[in-house]
Amino acid sequence: MKVQTLTVGKLFTNCYVAACTQTREAIIIDPGFETSTEATEVFRYVDGEALKIKFIINTHGHPDHVCGNGIAKEKFKAPILIHEKDAHMLGTFGKVIAKFFGFKNFSPPADMLLKDGDTVKFGNITLKVIHTPGHSPGSISLLGEKEIFTGDTLFAGSIGRTDLPQGSDKDMRSSLEKLARLPDFVKVYPGHGPATTIGEEKANNPFLTMNWKLL
Repeated sequence: MKVQTLTVGKLFTNCYVAACTQTREAIIIDPGFETSTEATEVFRYVDGEALKIKFIINTHGHPDHVCGNGIAKEKFKAPILIHEKDAHMLGTFGKVIAKFFGFKNFSPPADMLLKDGDTVKFGNITLKVIHTPGHSPGSISLLGEKEIFTGDTLFAGSIGRTDLPQGSDKDMRSSLEKLARLPDFVKVYPGHGPATTIGEEKANNPFLTMNWKLL
């Protein structure tokens, strides 16, 4: 699997294009661009690599990760996928949430809903859906053979906020425990900031070693 990172939007969201090099089928993860102009770099990359976008996937429903769903769907005619517990953040209510976060654009409703244990297949690639709530009720991570896309659950040296509406310290703790059980070699592609590995985070990220019971 070839992964291209394109940082987009006013909150510098990592939009990923993950592709099967054998078949050219690909997915877009978290299209956080608000306009077609902002999306140009992503579209240029997809067209330049002659990729066929099969799915548009959101790691969670916050506007900085979903605001470009409609633009990407119009361009690639691909369905939008999100966890069932964050589906309410898209569509009509998504407009309210977008305004709350200071975004003008919002996503159309999801076409397919995901749950823990589902798989996403494109070309010869299979990603497993891991429900990792805490930052939002429907946050997910997408696990491949050697990599994982963690959205705003796990960052290099930090984690996603839990003080936003519907955030949960308890859920975040459980999600981090899940991720910490993965092999050290697994490469982490987060929703913001640089890539890292599970091993690096277990060694250096204080949130993976802290005693949450004291909080």
